[in-house]
This record gives sequence, structure tokens and C-alpha cells, in this order.
Amino acid sequence: MNTPKPSLTKTELRKALLNTRKSLSAQEWRQKSDRICNRLQNSPLFTQAKTILAYFSFRQEPDLSPLFVTPRKWGFPRCVGKELSWHIWQPGDALHTVAYGILEPLPDAPKIDYSEVDLILVPAVGCDVRGYRLGYGGGYYDRMFSLAEWESKIAIGIIFEFALIAQLPADSWDQPLHGVCTESGLEMIQQKSKRSIEQ
Repeated sequence: MNTPKPSLTKTELRKALLNTRKSLSAQEWRQKSDRICNRLQNSPLFTQAKTILAYFSFRQEPDLSPLFVTPRKWGFPRCVGKELSWHIWQPGDALHTVAYGILEPLPDAPKIDYSEVDLILVPAVGCDVRGYRLGYGGGYYDRMFSLAEWESKIAIGIIFEFALIAQLPADSWDQPLHGVCTESGLEMIQQKSKRSIEQ
């Protein structure tokens, strides 16, 4: 785990972590991503989940696509205004490229209701050991997790080990995750959990 100087701002941390991620070779990125997928697949949280929200890898984020062939209902986000709208996607379905080259399900893909969701795999630039997440600055996930209906949903930050740090600067609106998964393991943050978790 890295311990950057606490004086770094979110913007400085984001830049440093994105630069480190960008410097991974294609082989390292693939190997680390595959290890993360294995960690998740061996977790009861994953094996017991029927409906999982995930993301399409962007800017060398950990790639979870090997998991998408496992028989689950998979949901992926579309940015609609300032909110995330979740839609069903399966391998073979068409995708739509939006700003910055981000892939999204098509607008007419069936929507997923929050009540169906068992597990959320959350992309991040970095996370800390308390479960706080550093994103790209848009606030989409923080807004979603601040809503009462999403509070009980288990949300796991997906990052490479180098991006797990001791303490991120946290603002009042930052919503901690229930756990963090890196290539080294899946770490649950028990005190943040809204319901008991079988490990």
C-alpha cells in the first residue's frame, strides 16, 4: 500500500495515480486485471449475486470483461444528465461510444431497477483503506450512493494494488464503499457495511 503525502489534493492524487496506471505495460495490465477477476470469482459475494452492476474498462482501468460471460444479469451505466442509468448488457449486444471514448449500452437497452441489484463493481482512480473512492471528479457514483435505495447495496471499488492508499482527502459528500478489490485480494470494510457480509 502506498502512503502519499497527506498534503496532496484530490486533483494531484488523481493525476499521479492515472499516470501510474497509464505506465502499465499491456501485459502487466492484462495479468493484474485477470487476477482481480479471479479474486472476484472466488468470492461468495460474487457467486451468490444474480444481478451485478459493472463497467467497461476505460483509460486502463482494471478490465472485468472475462467475468461478463458468467451467467448473471449484468448492468452497465449510461450517463443521463447528472445521473447514472443502469441497463442490461450481454456479450454480443451492441454498444454505443460516447464522450471520451466511453462505451455504454444502447439507450433502448432494458433498464435495471435498483431493487434487483445484488452487487456493484465500481471503477475508481484510487481507494483508501476506509473505503473512500477517488473517481474522475464527476460525482456520479457519490450522488447515486447518497440515495436511500442504494445504501444497502454492496459496492466494491475495483483498482490495482498501487492505487490503494492509506487515506484519501474526503469531502462531506463522499460515500464510502463496502470493500475494495485489487489483484492482491478482496478486502471488506466491515464497519461501513450496511448489512452483514458472508466472507
